[in-house]
Amino acid sequence: MQNLHITAQQIRIFEAVARHKSFTKAAEELNLTQPAVSIQIKRLEENNDIKLIEVVGKKLFLTRPGKEMYKSCEKILGELRELTTHIRAQQEKVEGELVLAVVTPAKYFMPYILKSFLNRYPGVVPRITVINRRRIIDELKTNQYDLSVMGRVPEELKMEAYPFFKSELVVAAPPKHPLSRQKNIPLKQLADEPFLIREKGSGSRMAIEELFHKEDIEIEPFMELGSTESIKQAVMAGLGISVLPKHAIRIETKFGYIETLDVQGFPLSRDWYVAKGQDRALLPPAAAFLEFLQTVDINKLLAMSDTR
Repeated sequence: MQNLHITAQQIRIFEAVARHKSFTKAAEELNLTQPAVSIQIKRLEENNDIKLIEVVGKKLFLTRPGKEMYKSCEKILGELRELTTHIRAQQEKVEGELVLAVVTPAKYFMPYILKSFLNRYPGVVPRITVINRRRIIDELKTNQYDLSVMGRVPEELKMEAYPFFKSELVVAAPPKHPLSRQKNIPLKQLADEPFLIREKGSGSRMAIEELFHKEDIEIEPFMELGSTESIKQAVMAGLGISVLPKHAIRIETKFGYIETLDVQGFPLSRDWYVAKGQDRALLPPAAAFLEFLQTVDINKLLAMSDTR
């Protein structure tokens, strides 16, 4: 069997082109010219006598071998990132305090991330402050945290933000709720239900309001509650329905204390970010944690925790 002729640079270039479906965007990401990217892809195809990319009109498509190549390149680059993290950890001792600010809903997945991180860096001592979004905006202005974990990064603050986790918002209802037997429930039907919602200014509430506003639907909150946990308890008590992070109710749904409804437009995807002050220099614990967040499979960590 003939060996594949490919360089490390070509792996990076092909992965970027395949991910963006664009030579131009890949070139911008890699700080190369568009012709340089095109030449490397052409050489890769010619050296291996294989067609990886097809351009139809102005759209770029991966051939079947191209799709397989993309999967392999993703895996190779992921392993290289893990290797880099491991080597750096060996070269520079990571220990001392890690000071984090975490918005309330993140407390349902952050402990599992921290556990995995501390297994790798046992010399790190985490100092975690769990606060709501309104308070975190005020406290971030003091620059007292190394890193902050939140669903939406305040535009008014000068921060560098990195997405690391894509969570899902689902419609949660008490057990045996009448709507639990229905499929593809119209979104407007939720307006007739007692609706439990977070306080104004919370990230999850903003995401929900954007969805309903887009569909020109008004929801009159039956109750406003100050935390995801209080809403979860209210749903289990039968006070109404709500929209909650899937990861926050995974144990309750597993044991039948909460049901998720099949509603049009859901699950609603939401990005989580880790952010730092634009001019803040990170000490080794914070730098290691930032890099760790960008490589860890959080869904896998949560799935492992659910085996208890």
